[in-house]
Amino acid sequence: MSDDLQPAFDKLRAAAEGLAEVVEGTSYGTPSLHVRKKFLCRVKDAHTVAVMCALEEKEMLMEADPHLYFETAHYKGWPVVLVRIHDIPPDQLRARLERAWLMQAPKSLLKARQAAN
Repeated sequence: MSDDLQPAFDKLRAAAEGLAEVVEGTSYGTPSLHVRKKFLCRVKDAHTVAVMCALEEKEMLMEADPHLYFETAHYKGWPVVLVRIHDIPPDQLRARLERAWLMQAPKSLLKARQAAN
């Protein structure tokens, strides 16, 4: 991993801490996080991360805070929102990753999480 991507990935890792079965990997040649081989998020560049997000929620986020949440032509129509990683508060990033985890985790992990709460 190039040194310029490390700070962004460190923030993703910290935000995902404690989410069950999250593992590190790569996606499109950049560092990423997955739950049971399903994509959660990845570093797009030194300032941007791509995070799984329901399409309806993505539209709402981009409208509510276009500085933090946006998309490029490549991501139009896909359930992924781009996030300015160095501008998003840690608690908000954590909430985004929890939502992505809930979207992607298999039912067995969702049931285990429900039982633990």
